[in-house]
Order: sequence, then C-alpha cells, then structure tokens
Amino acid sequence: MEEFKGSEKILYIWSQSTNLEEKVNQITACTGGTVQVEKFDRLSLASYPSACFDLIILENDQLADGFDKFLYLLKPEGILHLLSFVSSENSILQELKLSGFISSRVANNTTVTCEKPKYETGSAVKLSFARSVNTAAVWKIDDYEGIDDDLINEDDLLDEEDKKKPNPETLKVCGTTGKRKACKNCICGLADELEAERQKSHVKTQNAKSSCGNCYLGDAFRCSTCPYLGKPAFKPGEKVELADRLLNPDI
Repeated sequence: MEEFKGSEKILYIWSQSTNLEEKVNQITACTGGTVQVEKFDRLSLASYPSACFDLIILENDQLADGFDKFLYLLKPEGILHLLSFVSSENSILQELKLSGFISSRVANNTTVTCEKPKYETGSAVKLSFARSVNTAAVWKIDDYEGIDDDLINEDDLLDEEDKKKPNPETLKVCGTTGKRKACKNCICGLADELEAERQKSHVKTQNAKSSCGNCYLGDAFRCSTCPYLGKPAFKPGEKVELADRLLNPDI
C-alpha cells in the first residue's frame, strides 16, 4: 500500500466483512487519505459524482462484471487496485485495457494495478485545419552537431567500374526506337550522324597509304595501326568502298 501514499480520497469495495475494520485502518495509515467503504452489491454510480476518487481498491475481480464503472468514478490518473483475481493474467489485463485503463501491471501473481488516462472520459479537443504550416520550419534542423558522423560518403558507394566513362559509340541510339540503327524518316539526328561518320570513314580509307604493301591481303596480314583494318581484302591499287548496309549497325 505504500505505493498509494498521498491518495486523498479512496473507495474500498468489499465482499466479505472479515477483518473489514482492520483493512480500512491499514489503508488509511498507508495512504493518509479518507477511505469510504462500500459493498459491491450496493454500489451505485448514482451515489457518487463522476471523477471523485484518487484510488479504488477492489477485493477481487469476481465482483466486476465490467471495469468501466470504476473508470467513471476515478479522477484522471486515478488508480484501480485489485487485491486478488481468479481469472487468467492475460484475460484480466485484456479486460482492463478494453475498459479504458492503461499501464496495467501484475505483482506477485495476485494483485493488479492499473491507471485511468490523464484525460476525463468523454473529453474532446477541437482541431483546427485552417492554420497554414510553415514547411521551411518543419524541415529545419537546429542542432547540427554530430550530424556529419551519420552521413555516408557518396564516393564510397562507387567502385572503379562505376567510375569508367561509357563509350560514346554505345550511346548512339535512335530517339524513337531506342536502337543503334536509325529508323525510316529519322528526325532525331541519328541518321545524319551515321551518314557523316560513313563519309568520314570513306574519305579516310580513300586517302590512306600502305607502309608495308600487304594491306590488300586482309586483316591477317595487316598491322594494328593499319588504316584498312576491318576492311575486306582487295586487289592492289583497287579503290576500297563498302556497301551502305555494311556501314550501318545491325542493332
């Protein structure tokens, strides 16, 4: 009972009169408040105003067909204390929760203590949705100390493969089809770009001169810097020209 010290108004609900006076005196000595005694079968909500008790002590849960009536009699943050219970622990805690009590706890597998919320039953608060919200203030951080310690270095998320620049050739795709081959009536500029490359390659091949004299034999006889590398074999002195279909990629 020492935990209830300071309770000014207590209601003790009894079912058996054995040692009743002794129990009341013990409660009074421990709490220092005024104790009212009531037998459960005579308890009437009409006899007491709402929210008039700081503490209600109940002998056992067999007397309670519903704990909501005790919630009505308790002040906000008032305490309900069951001296004993015969129901299972989970069952009694669930019933108290459904009745509106909070912070229910069991001690020594025999007693249960719970509290009424800080607000009165039936309380209402008006909500205003007309006030504008300052979004800049919502996302404002006042304390910057230690924030950098939690941030990840973005460079650590990249490996060497991610840092390599892509080959420009692989980025040349048609804006309509998404393929490397220009579509018919191309308007995205890919067809013009491919045609310019074809003309440039044609001129370069036409003006190229062999330094070894074996370039016409094919790639097997050409060096790594040969201007004819990749071109088909040809007769000596023959002008090398490629068909348009060979200059356009297949995809």
